[in-house]
Amino acid sequence: MLRKGMKLGKKIDEIIVGEKLLLNEKIEDKDLLLYLGLTNDNNPLYIQHDYAVGTPYKKPIIPAIMLNGIITSAISKHLPGPGSHIREQNILYLEPVYLNETIQLLLEVQHIDLNQNILEIYVNAFKEKNIQVLDGVLKVVPPY
Repeated sequence: MLRKGMKLGKKIDEIIVGEKLLLNEKIEDKDLLLYLGLTNDNNPLYIQHDYAVGTPYKKPIIPAIMLNGIITSAISKHLPGPGSHIREQNILYLEPVYLNETIQLLLEVQHIDLNQNILEIYVNAFKEKNIQVLDGVLKVVPPY
């Protein structure tokens, strides 16, 4: 039973190939600190400016799993929406994302398998100056 007022996302027969979702997201200090606190991840590449300056990145970067979280949230909230579930993912992280950078995320339905109730959704993201930061494909089970 769903919580009062909650609506399920789109079922497979309500989705079409080519359907898109475009979002802008920004990871700020509070987001990073919450992630680090929840996971106990103390990688100096994420939080220590003195360490990061000596790396090719030159400053702390956002953990890849936080970018995955933005993708998961987009699937859960919007496409296909509540009740959906990511079954498989293959994502390449092409460029680092830094704190307070805004990324534009595009999800697009590429294939629909009605027999298995699975959507293949292409995902990519760009940061400022149209630099691509990730590219991937997800297999998603929409709500029944």
